[in-house]
Amino acid sequence: MEHVGVEDVNRVIQPAAVMRPLTESVGTTDLAINYYELELGDSFAYAYHVHEIQEDLFYVQSGTVTFETEAGSVLVAAGEVIRFPPGKYRRGTNEGDERVIALALGAPLEYGDQEKLRECDTCGERTPQRIESAAGGEARITVCDDCGTETGRWTL
Repeated sequence: MEHVGVEDVNRVIQPAAVMRPLTESVGTTDLAINYYELELGDSFAYAYHVHEIQEDLFYVQSGTVTFETEAGSVLVAAGEVIRFPPGKYRRGTNEGDERVIALALGAPLEYGDQEKLRECDTCGERTPQRIESAAGGEARITVCDDCGTETGRWTL
């Protein structure tokens, strides 16, 4: 048995006000567990993306999340759950006026191939992206695979 306080787990750089990866702290071997707090405009992910292997489940504890999906936008309110099977694109963003608190669960504990898509102003369209460390590890950036333009930057 493992027991940990969420506040005792160090935050990591993500496009969220707070992201605490709980997986290692509780010792899961086949399940990813992440705690999130999203301010207006924050997201669970750096990009609209797909996992080849992992399915994701999001439980929204407070606030409302707008998930961009292949079928269109889906609102998920406090007390609701949404599941994405492997192979389906998704990105959840706080577009509301209330802070979002949520848990994300993913299984198995591997992603397989991923594709991340973001808007690139230089290319004028949504393009494949990669995530890199920057500023000596103090920031994370997204970079367009097609032209090399930085399309996003996040710090703690």
